[in-house]
Amino acid sequence: MNDENETRSLIVIDGLLREVGLVGAREHDLHITTLAGDGSSRRFWRIGHADKSLCLAVAPPSADTKDLAEAGSARLIGLHLLKQGVRVPAQYGWDEETGILLFEDLGDCKLHDFILEKQRTEDFLPKISTLYKQVVEGLAKMQVRGAENFDPDWCWDTPCYDKRLMLERESDYFLRAFWQDWLGREEPSGLHEEFVCLADQAALIPTGFFLHRDFQSRNIMLHRDEPCFIDFQGGRLGPLGYDLASLLLDPYVALPDDFQIELLEIYLDQLETLTLVDRRKFIDEYLLLALQRNLQIVGAFAFLSKQRKKDFFSRFLKPALVSLNKLLDCEMFTDMQVLKKTASTAVKDF
Repeated sequence: MNDENETRSLIVIDGLLREVGLVGAREHDLHITTLAGDGSSRRFWRIGHADKSLCLAVAPPSADTKDLAEAGSARLIGLHLLKQGVRVPAQYGWDEETGILLFEDLGDCKLHDFILEKQRTEDFLPKISTLYKQVVEGLAKMQVRGAENFDPDWCWDTPCYDKRLMLERESDYFLRAFWQDWLGREEPSGLHEEFVCLADQAALIPTGFFLHRDFQSRNIMLHRDEPCFIDFQGGRLGPLGYDLASLLLDPYVALPDDFQIELLEIYLDQLETLTLVDRRKFIDEYLLLALQRNLQIVGAFAFLSKQRKKDFFSRFLKPALVSLNKLLDCEMFTDMQVLKKTASTAVKDF
């Protein structure tokens, strides 16, 4: 972003702060720090006054229609989740023309950071289990209550997770961004047909729940020992198992298999207090959605590394590929021989 746009954004932020009363009309000694995003192109600032942090300011990458629509979704979906009792950042101010939004400052500690710190210690799982229990229970609450009175018109992208999205942005993302662009390989014969079959099965899963669609450890902040959910602007209606798979298969932390199973059971226990659940059917649906999510993860990490030049993500490609191969060992994916061979070949290249 050029200096002129930066200055314009800061002027808008200053006006918002005064409009909503976060600073007084005569206060000018604000501390503004630019923060880096992860895979997002959005812009972030931490606003402080004296020794106190006031808020975070978030702006879209540009003022084009798509970016402004995404910013609008962050506002509307965020307000809805707050109303439904979901722990997401409070909102303090909004400028419709620029898409700048003032959020509650939740600090700097992501769940990912916390896990990395605890992994260096002995017997780390007991130290994180209570926190993860809070996360999966909060997820179930967000999915069920977040769907109540949810308006699909708030969605900037698509209103619902469906077969087209699975094919274009998950399985084909894996093929284009990773297999073809990253590895430089030709499309394997029969792979597309297997992707269509997978999407056909996954598309049968009910989609009447709130779907975050990037529910992983770098989108969960820890604020005063409480998990808080961020980056929900891509939310829409969707199936239950997808966000759980995003959390449990998260390559950033690589949770042990036994711990994943334990968390899945805790999640289902909580879900049963909120809605009717067929646990056996849920497991089958979960595996289908986990495979979709895993394909998306590999594609996203390859794209962000190569096209966006964000090398941070390349180190997680190997764990994501290991997870993909492990999933494909499940009995229900016996017929996906082309994808199995493709994934096996891919992991050997790392």
